[in-house]
Amino acid sequence: MWSRFHVKMCWSRTFLTGWALLLLLHLLCFEAVPISIDKTKVKEPEKKPEEPPASVDTGLHYDRYLREVIDFLEKDQHFREKLHNTDMDDIKQGKLAKELDFVSHHVRTKLDELKRQEVNRLRTLIKAKQDLEGGNDIAVDHQALLKQFEYLNHMNPHTFEVDDLDRLIKSATKDLENYDKERHEEFKRYEMMKEHDRREHLKTLDEEERKKEEEHYEEMKKKHADHPKVNHPGSQNQLKEVWEEADGLDPEDFDPKTFFSLHDTNGDGFFDEQELEALFTKELEKIYDPTNEEDDMVEMEEERLRMREHVMNEVDTNKDRLVSLDEFLVATKKKEFLEPDSWETLEQNQAYTDEEMREFEEHLAQQEQDLNLRAVDLQKQRDELEKQQEQLNAQKMELQQAVEHMERLKSQKIDPPPEVHVEGNAIPEAHAADNQLHTEREAQPQGHQDIPQPTHDIPPQEHHEQQNQDLPQQGHPQTHQDGPPGHEEVAHSQHHLP
Repeated sequence: MWSRFHVKMCWSRTFLTGWALLLLLHLLCFEAVPISIDKTKVKEPEKKPEEPPASVDTGLHYDRYLREVIDFLEKDQHFREKLHNTDMDDIKQGKLAKELDFVSHHVRTKLDELKRQEVNRLRTLIKAKQDLEGGNDIAVDHQALLKQFEYLNHMNPHTFEVDDLDRLIKSATKDLENYDKERHEEFKRYEMMKEHDRREHLKTLDEEERKKEEEHYEEMKKKHADHPKVNHPGSQNQLKEVWEEADGLDPEDFDPKTFFSLHDTNGDGFFDEQELEALFTKELEKIYDPTNEEDDMVEMEEERLRMREHVMNEVDTNKDRLVSLDEFLVATKKKEFLEPDSWETLEQNQAYTDEEMREFEEHLAQQEQDLNLRAVDLQKQRDELEKQQEQLNAQKMELQQAVEHMERLKSQKIDPPPEVHVEGNAIPEAHAADNQLHTEREAQPQGHQDIPQPTHDIPPQEHHEQQNQDLPQQGHPQTHQDGPPGHEEVAHSQHHLP
């Protein structure tokens, strides 16, 4: 964690190098090379590049952005000095954020870049979430959705201002205070789900298998509970055990101030949450072994969290989520440190009540019912869509057939006969030839007509049809089929005129 700016976030990293240098000078003073040794033949140890302490993930979704901002602010000497001298309450109230106006231009430029990258990251997350929810075609209002991220000013996505630092400090402080509570709730859900799955599995077994499974479950519980006594976290006995086994020192020589210096790993004068949790590793190893079937590592981390919270509640008197040397020394004089009560582990404190388990299973059943109804509804929608698709495919096929039929007709179409214009009126050529035929008949003498006259034995209609059959033989076009209605009757009456 960052000490004093996490919540004092972590200016101490800057002073780690100086502390190491002082320690080196101290060692040189007491371990000087003897005069009798030829210094020219003494090989100096190779200097290894100093590695910065690893940053611990806070668990916040904007953890990387938070750490990068703090790292760059620490590079500014003015801001680093203000951070070192500012009270925790002043930091929470936003007084430190005002010092941003006095940092170097290079730092401000880098902070602007970090903010733009963070805004782009959030927009990408919003878009990805929108795609997963099936809203690919819906316009995304990024400005409205960015309001939910309180740790930056979304109205100004380009520059990092005092308001951004103030928001970042206050959001991190609030979110970290609620983080432990959220972790406890998540662990409770984990435990209830594990028990629910066990019960559901038992339902699938016959009576004999169920009995064996229950016996195995009880055996694992007893095996897990069979461990050495766990010391009360933060007590004298617990710290002396760390002093002896981890530090390799005589428990009779236990000194609280020395112990604090040894385990203040970043040398900032405070125990932060991670440094405290590291003190409980020996106790947790008594209870949990990752190679054992009966030991759950998720439960181990919950136990670690419980231990750290307990010590913080007893020792952190100013509630800044840090334990100072003074707070630690005061705690070592209390009765709770010298004569603590026994510590009850998780197996002695079930994470949930029977009522919570009942409500949890009811909630799961309701969720399953809702999902089933949703699945049925989706299946109906799918069937309806498939039916509509079939109808569309049928219509598409009919339309395709109609288009092909029209194409065939278009390819087989015969051009109409040319038109003859008489006195401005278009008359079909066949009609004009028919009129010419009747004119020639009237001009010929009666005895020289080649067309046979109808006999009394042939009815007028049959005589007319016979004429139509004889006309092509004389070289005249057959026109009666193309004449207008009544044309055949007119021509027949003209033929029988006296």
